Amino acid sequence: MAERLERFALYAAALLVVAFAVSFVLGLLRPATRQGPLAGTEPAHSRAVALPPVARGRLEVLNGSGRSGLARQATERLRSGGFDVVYFGNAPARADSSVVLDRAGEPAIARAAADRLGIARTRDAPDTTLLLDATVVLGRDWLRAPAPAADPGRRSWWATLKGWLGAD
Repeated sequence: MAERLERFALYAAALLVVAFAVSFVLGLLRPATRQGPLAGTEPAHSRAVALPPVARGRLEVLNGSGRSGLARQATERLRSGGFDVVYFGNAPARADSSVVLDRAGEPAIARAAADRLGIARTRDAPDTTLLLDATVVLGRDWLRAPAPAADPGRRSWWATLKGWLGAD
């Protein structure tokens, strides 16, 4: 009886290996273009996909205001605008006014970051050793900086969820 059971297990394992090999070969031979699961549906590559915002440069954010948490707030605001903030922390000294320093000779990136944060001043301060496009130094004046206007075409995740559920 045990010999029969072993033989059955061997045949079952061999059958599984053969089935796997056949499905693998058939998968390789299948044409690259596949139809959707329903006739008449559009291919997946033609559907619109929401992409994250395009990165606008590598930045660091330094808090020179003396009030804790501002570098994190500015970082969140910049990241939501598509900037790549690679470091945030405290500035080595206090600053009365905020400024964005252009580190890589890219004034457009510095100006865009300043606009996102409501900072009026930008300044050239090249430093290629930092591997950054700009440095944001938050001064005491940034405490009163208004948040940027929300994009009217963009809805929050909560509003989107309510729309899906029909609770709009």
